[in-house]
Amino acid sequence: MATQPGPLYEFPWHSLGGYKYLVLAPLVARAIDANFHGGKDPDNFSLHLLIASALRLLVGMAWMTVSRWPHLVPRYKIQRKGVTFKQMDREENWDDYIILNALLGFIFHEWVPRFQHLGPCTGSGLLITALIHIGPAEFLYYWLHRLLHHHSLYSKYHSHHHASFLTEPVTATVHPFMEHLMYAAVFVVPFYATCLMGCASVAGVYAYMLAFDLLNFMGHCNFEFFPVSLFRAFPFLKYLIYTPSFHSLHHTQVHTNFSLFMPIYDYLGGTWDPNSDALHEASRTPKREQVEFVFLAHGMTIPSVLHMPFFLPYFASKPFAITAQQILLLPISVTLCLLYWAFAAAFPRSYTYLRGKRLESWGIPRLGFHYFLWFEQKQINRLIEGAILKADKQGVKVFTLGALNKNEALNGGGTAFLKHHPDLRLRLVHGNTLTAAVILQEISPDAKEVFLAGATSKLGRAIAIYLASKGTRVLMLTTSKERFEAIRSEAPAEKQHLLVQVTDCKHAAHCREWIVGKWLTAKQQSHAPKGTYFHQFVVPPLDEVRGDCVYGKLAAMRLPKDIEGLNTCELQLQRGVVHACHAGGLVHMLEGWEHHEVGAIDVARIDVTWQAAMRQGFSRV
Repeated sequence: MATQPGPLYEFPWHSLGGYKYLVLAPLVARAIDANFHGGKDPDNFSLHLLIASALRLLVGMAWMTVSRWPHLVPRYKIQRKGVTFKQMDREENWDDYIILNALLGFIFHEWVPRFQHLGPCTGSGLLITALIHIGPAEFLYYWLHRLLHHHSLYSKYHSHHHASFLTEPVTATVHPFMEHLMYAAVFVVPFYATCLMGCASVAGVYAYMLAFDLLNFMGHCNFEFFPVSLFRAFPFLKYLIYTPSFHSLHHTQVHTNFSLFMPIYDYLGGTWDPNSDALHEASRTPKREQVEFVFLAHGMTIPSVLHMPFFLPYFASKPFAITAQQILLLPISVTLCLLYWAFAAAFPRSYTYLRGKRLESWGIPRLGFHYFLWFEQKQINRLIEGAILKADKQGVKVFTLGALNKNEALNGGGTAFLKHHPDLRLRLVHGNTLTAAVILQEISPDAKEVFLAGATSKLGRAIAIYLASKGTRVLMLTTSKERFEAIRSEAPAEKQHLLVQVTDCKHAAHCREWIVGKWLTAKQQSHAPKGTYFHQFVVPPLDEVRGDCVYGKLAAMRLPKDIEGLNTCELQLQRGVVHACHAGGLVHMLEGWEHHEVGAIDVARIDVTWQAAMRQGFSRV
């Protein structure tokens, strides 16, 4: 948001939200009429504008993917920290310029006779377009840009763009409506000039639009890929083409490096930043930050693949949900899933910083259902093992197994990896001690009796023993007498009578505290009395069929306030919230604990872990 928004600040279709592309309906109608009903549209220009708009959208998305790709970017980052949710929200409508340019192109084509019946693409036409851009268009943009930094225009319009101190590719197009109109008046010059000269072509329109976007996104991508040796070998190039580090200085210093793509105008105008060469060299010096913590996750469903921050970052910046957009993109999701499945190793997905420590989330290229396919389980364990060994080699301090990566049936909650690699330097953590603590904190301290479904699971066992030791009677739903007795034998002798085996939900018809670690059908839930609170650690969560009951969310915690660079949501969780097991791993790292946390939960450490989480700044959701 600009500091003092001026007239025509918002785009006219701002109120349409996700339906804003409906304003292109006239172009769609004209294209359909011309191609299927014999209507007139010189040069079939409406169709070409729509295709060009789609290509521009794809170019922007591709640049965002490249700039967020963890394997490619970190070594040559210019600004080290990640963007924030606030910036993501401000830049979410980066594609408004595509709609505006399509509409202006449509109007221009309708009203300017010389821009109709365009000729074939010629080398001379493309050359003239390029020369007019290099001369008049770059010159006009440079002085318009300096004018936009005048106090009045800056506060009304251009400060919106400069609110992004750390840039991403699409930051390039995030400007108010009025400012985009000013730019359109400048960049129509090459089009109009070629029309007057009779050498305009449809191919020229495509070439100019896409080349412009390519360079514009490049300059804001926040990683430097131009080698220093290129400019040493050809010194004159630094006057003709800008670099991401060159433009980054404009966002950090504000009053230098105003040029669009050609720094020569800053040399001539006296606004060249003297630190440009030094920052370029510093940015091209390979860097490797020490990763202190890794959380190993995996995809859940086919649409969730698009929730990774380097595919569609604006989806990833919000809690995951199935939307109309997700449904429309399903063919892309399926294609990505196949590529995802074929990928042979775990990969970094995102990173943040906490108290100077770099934290990364990695992904196993498998979805939730793969973990229940017997023929996939051996390969999944190999992928997890490979990720652990890679992290250990890199010097990672704590490695946390997320979601089904610590499934008991798969690898014994992580114990299998320690058995095969007893000399690991990193600490392997499943984080479920804190998960148990979060669930237990939700239960009323006055509760005399609770019902526990999923009672013999890793979490169910720990919760049952803990509650019994505190004097709470626990109705444990299980048909296995042997497993029930094994758990009861672990409770203090004087409290074992508080653990009671039940084999049907109807035995809990009088109990208002249900702790659910296994799926319950609507019929099973119907036995709960009115006002029951369902505490959940079942994945996926229960269907909320009881309107007269309260359904708790999956165990999660809010991250400390000093987390930096957080710009993605952990699946369905709200911003700044992570699953309790993820938080448990972070607490393990921050506390500097030296033990592994795998296999059965140590009930004696539940309170210790909770107190440590509070001490480190985590909070309940």
